[in-house]
Amino acid sequence: MANIVIENLYYTKSDEWLKAEDDIGTIGVTDYAQDQLGDIVYLEIVKKDKKLKQGENLTTIESVKAVSDVNAPVAGEIIEVNEKLLDDASIINKDPYGEGWIAKIKIENKDELKNLMSAQEYSEYRKE
Repeated sequence: MANIVIENLYYTKSDEWLKAEDDIGTIGVTDYAQDQLGDIVYLEIVKKDKKLKQGENLTTIESVKAVSDVNAPVAGEIIEVNEKLLDDASIINKDPYGEGWIAKIKIENKDELKNLMSAQEYSEYRKE
């Protein structure tokens, strides 16, 4: 079973990842999440300039099996959206940590990163 976890990313219990670079965070869903969803067919449009609280709904992913929410790992404002996914949401299945990123957020409060899991913690959490 594919369950790749990448070091130097932050993870949520709802299977989002966050790559924090200064005050910009790139958000996506984990390999585990895309594997559980199966073939992803649609990503709801993410609104640029939308302000979100930590844990608030960012968007919805639809697969042939299910519909799943994607939540903001940290609070902030959406500053960039991966437009490629609107044409081909299956990129998330192929490359969840690379080309399959969903949005970039301007991190409002870096202290919120403490609420997230490291790669090791996430791997342990997923084994339970």
